[in-house]
This record gives sequence, C-alpha cells and structure tokens, in this order.
Amino acid sequence: MDFILSLLRSMPGAISLGLIWGIMAIGVYITYKILDIADLTVDGSICTGACVCAVLTVNGVNVWVAVIAAVVAGMLTGLLTGFFHTVLGIPAILAGILTQLMLWSINLKILGKANLGINARAVKVIVTQLDKSKAIMALIGFVAVVILLLYLFFGTELGCSLRATGCNQNMSHAQGINNRFNKILGLILSNGLVALSGALLAQYQGFADINMGRGAIVIGLAAVIIGDAIFGHISVNFGVRLAGVALGGVIYYVVYQLVVWLGLDPELLKMLSALVVAVFLAIPYVKSTYFSYTAQFKAERKARKIAAKKAKKAAKKGGNN
Repeated sequence: MDFILSLLRSMPGAISLGLIWGIMAIGVYITYKILDIADLTVDGSICTGACVCAVLTVNGVNVWVAVIAAVVAGMLTGLLTGFFHTVLGIPAILAGILTQLMLWSINLKILGKANLGINARAVKVIVTQLDKSKAIMALIGFVAVVILLLYLFFGTELGCSLRATGCNQNMSHAQGINNRFNKILGLILSNGLVALSGALLAQYQGFADINMGRGAIVIGLAAVIIGDAIFGHISVNFGVRLAGVALGGVIYYVVYQLVVWLGLDPELLKMLSALVVAVFLAIPYVKSTYFSYTAQFKAERKARKIAAKKAKKAAKKGGNN
C-alpha cells in the first residue's frame, strides 16, 4: 500500500515534467514530422533557453521578460542552424550538430559557471516544484496557447507553404514556394519552442545546468512517436495531433516514473529511452513490410486456389467430352 501511495505522490511531478517536455516535443514535431528534418540543435537550444532565463531571473529581470528573451535566444539558434543548412549547403543533421557544439560554449559563457540555482522563494517564477498543482495548471495553459497559436499559423498561407515544403520540396518549388526560407522559419519556430521548454524547466527544477540538454532529442522523439502512434489515428486534425504530441511527453514521464518506482537501475533509464524510441520507430516499417507481405501472400494463395479450381473444372469438363 505504501508503494502505491508513493507512486501516486510522484505522479504530479511526472505530469509537470511531461507537460514541459511536451512543449519541447511540439518543437521537435515541427522539424521531424512537418519539415522531415532530424534537428539535433535541440540538445543545445533547450539549455540555451534555460541559461538565459536563469541568468535574467536571478538578476532581477521580470520572469515573463526572461521567458521571452529565452524564446528569442532559442530562435536565434534555429536561425544559425538554418543558415548552415540552406546558405552554406551543410546537411541538416550536421548543421544541427555544429550548432549544438557551438552552443555548449555559448551556454557556458551565458551562465558563467557550470550551473546556476534559482531560489523560487527569493525570486518570482511561473512554475516551481514547490507547488506542483499550480505548476500543472500553468503548464496546461502554456501547452494550450502553443497549440492554438500553431494551429492558427499553420492554417495561414505561409504555414501551408511550410507544410508543403516538408511534404514535397520539388513540387512546392515548382509552385513558387521559397523552400530555403521555409526551412529556416521551421527551424526558428522549433527551437523557439524548445527554448521555452528549457526556460520553464529551469524554473520548475530550480536551476540551470550546462549539461541539462544532453539526450533531449531522444525524449522529444519519444514523445512525438508515442503521441503520433496513440493519437495520430484518432483524428487527422492538426490541433489534435499537436495535443497528442504534448500528451506523449506526459505518457513518457509517467512510464519513466513507473519504471523508477519498480526499482530499475537509474543508470539504465537512458538505454530504456533509446529502446522505446527504437521500438516506435520500427513499428511503421514492420507494418509496411511484414503485414503487406502477409497480405500479398494470402492474395497469391487465394489466386492459386481459384486457378486450381478452374483448371480442375476444365479438366473434368474435357473428360466428360
């Protein structure tokens, strides 16, 4: 009974973290699902958002101004990756890696040291683990506003052109769409949301650390894939899919907390995260190969049976004659 109670007590924290990383996952969704780009910048931009927000908040800047500054800083990291990719012709995955490496040094300069604490009792913050119920309500509001703004944006002509770039670059280019601009715009939007997640994470956990973004892309992909696998079949509505991605982050952290509660070695949790992503990434391939092969085999077997029956009838008819 005590074990169950301890699990239930840990759920508000897991839900809060899931919502924070859900915002990050929505940012990953823009590049991974819409633009079809695996952007590794996020491992650095989430830390950039946290560092900018932490430094400004500790130095007495209004917390909302600090969050906006963090988002702008994240957008600039996306702009840098977009510049490497579209202007210099560096492949997207390598451009993200280069930006990520640069951001480690930049983030260290912003913080001035390896980590910086945020005392929620001394400075005003939007979310804190000292009041998890209030944090959950605030984070639900953030997620709702993000989904609403993105839903409205991707319904505009510019948003539709960005989606067209991800679907078919050759066709969109033939229609007069500037694919380079759309790629840069998508990377800017994505990393702005990732930095927003980092700013909220720094406030919630009470510190910003130079290594806090390590492995963030794995969590983001896990949330995207889980959300798309579970909620993607419910509706094709773009807003529902974004909500599913955010809920994917919550599901990920609830499962994560459950695994911790069951007593799994914490050193194996990163491996578990990678395995979860690998499994969900493999599902579409397995379905398209194994099940299509099975359906084709059944169709061929049925055709052979029909052909055999026809041959048997023809032979019987020829024997009677």
